[in-house]
Amino acid sequence: MYVAAGYLCCSNSYCPSSVTVIDTSLKLPRLVRCAPVSVSCSQEDGRSVGDGGAVKTRGSGTTARGRRLLKVREEKRKREYDRLHNYPAWAKVLEDACKDDAELRAVLGDSIGNPELMRKRVEERVRKKGQDFRKSKTGSVLAFKVSFRNFSPTGSYVWFEFYGSPSDREVDLVGSVIQSWYVMGRLGAFNSSNLQLVNMSVEYDPLYDADKGMKVMPSSFHDIGDVEFQDNWGRFWVDLGTSDYLAIDVLLNCMTVLSSEYLGIQQIVFGGRRIGDWEEGMTDPEDGYKSFKI
Repeated sequence: MYVAAGYLCCSNSYCPSSVTVIDTSLKLPRLVRCAPVSVSCSQEDGRSVGDGGAVKTRGSGTTARGRRLLKVREEKRKREYDRLHNYPAWAKVLEDACKDDAELRAVLGDSIGNPELMRKRVEERVRKKGQDFRKSKTGSVLAFKVSFRNFSPTGSYVWFEFYGSPSDREVDLVGSVIQSWYVMGRLGAFNSSNLQLVNMSVEYDPLYDADKGMKVMPSSFHDIGDVEFQDNWGRFWVDLGTSDYLAIDVLLNCMTVLSSEYLGIQQIVFGGRRIGDWEEGMTDPEDGYKSFKI
């Protein structure tokens, strides 16, 4: 009968690479050298101890590309989770509306999925073109009020009070109307002394006397200022020069249609230095100031 007594070759595990064999039948101990056994002992840090105590590094089983792909998938999963659980309800409504609204889809563009960028795009759209995406007629069914306050045709302000602060598009619209009105006045269009056709019958071919038109004293505007806006008020300064009050009638006719079809006007005031809450010197766009250059 033989009994083998082993010993430790490292600090972590039992290793039977060398044993002492005792022959109990002879009652005499004798030392027998056994053939070395290859044993590796694993350690907790991912390394292994091989023959002779050599330390070997064990691979993780994944490549650098695999780890990057894993990270990308994890980030995508997290974004999807945030979109489903933390996505604002209003952003979801806009996304659904884009399916049927080509204009809204063009406004949002590549911002879909990014609530903050979507908000900025919509705010920019509202600031430039108004608050209604679909409605084509945005005027008022109510007639505006007209009043005069020490109006002088040689130099006075004309004031407009709107129902709300005009957008950039509406500022351009009002400014273009005033600019066209001034150009016509500058060219002598508002001359009541030469209204040859206004009372003629249209049943027959009317006759126009060009010589008579040449002999009439010309009339024209002298000067005009830029159209300015503060909140829901607008104004411009004008010198009618030698033009007649016919110019005011023509302007009011234009503003009547503009108010009913495009931009509602509450009142128009001819004359006066300060109307409503207008503040002189406030020309910062951050404070709601806008202007149209003429």
